[in-house]
Amino acid sequence: MNGTIRVGNLFNIPFYIHPSWFLILGLVTWSYGSGLAAQFPYLGGGWAMLLGLMTALLLFGSVVAHELGHSFVAIRQGIDVKSITLFIFGGLASLEKESKTPASAFWVAIAGPLVSLLLFGIFTAIGFGASASGPFAAILAVLATVNLSLALFNLIPGLPLDGGNILKTIVWKITGNPYKGIAIASRVGQIFGWVAVASGLLPLLLFGSFANFWNLLIGFFLLQNAGNASRVATLQEKLEGLTAADAITPDSPIVSANKSLREFADEQILNGQYRRFLVTGAEGELVGAVSVDSLRAIPTALWSETQISEVMQPIEASITVQSDKSLLDVVQLLEQQKLSALAVIRGNGVLLGILEKASIINLLQKRMQANPA
Repeated sequence: MNGTIRVGNLFNIPFYIHPSWFLILGLVTWSYGSGLAAQFPYLGGGWAMLLGLMTALLLFGSVVAHELGHSFVAIRQGIDVKSITLFIFGGLASLEKESKTPASAFWVAIAGPLVSLLLFGIFTAIGFGASASGPFAAILAVLATVNLSLALFNLIPGLPLDGGNILKTIVWKITGNPYKGIAIASRVGQIFGWVAVASGLLPLLLFGSFANFWNLLIGFFLLQNAGNASRVATLQEKLEGLTAADAITPDSPIVSANKSLREFADEQILNGQYRRFLVTGAEGELVGAVSVDSLRAIPTALWSETQISEVMQPIEASITVQSDKSLLDVVQLLEQQKLSALAVIRGNGVLLGILEKASIINLLQKRMQANPA
């Protein structure tokens, strides 16, 4: 999964760590450990670094709690959470699909910042209630401050941040178009990204200072992800209202089960375009598949008296799709199962044709040429 390491499950949600997380874990441990050693010299370097590590793990635990906030609300709406991943910029909960309404999407988006604000309140209350002092008080103050910062930073109204998703739901509610919300929130995210890049780049160019280098990294992160969200939304909008039947490949590789292998070879194989064909029965129903390679097991002299039905293989239901299924769902299915094509059938099992990634791309290009805006 993009180089990530699976470390287990959290409430039945697959939990991954990106290798970049170990870098930031080390940096945070060293930073807070050094700070504690300077502030409380009696700790010694070893204890200070151990407390720095504990602080770093608690901070990342807060990030996980933030992502679990999103996840639990999504699960209550019937949306599966594919994974939670920790990486250099924090965490990411990957959801199976979008919420059905603006209000539902709003609660998924706001849940993470609310959890962070709750943790801020808890750590602050513990610090005051326990009259904490020394390193314990310092660690509680860091945890409270970081959770407050995490909540406020994520409320910036630009994608891919939670505030961008909140803005998206507001625009969605007003316009009735979820893709318009994504487009606007993406543009705002790109604006904040350029501001962050400028705030990191200018001190570097003018004074040779790396003081705001982290802003530069965050800016590039926002620009890349906001741009990706905008492109995905554009594609989704172009696919809206289309079904699997709309993207069937013309002249799909289909043969009848009662044809002989000789007829099959003469009519289909010699053109060399396809190596695998779907097989239909007497009523046009999908009954199996046959490949060119399967002919090698039959002597050429027997081709005229051997029917395709005798050499075809059964076809798995997982590589078929109903003709009225949303093309958006079909694209997601192709990506999830890493397929290049699907057989499109009607409810009665009649085969309409094959749907390939290339045919979806061609359909998109035609729609974009017809409606470039």
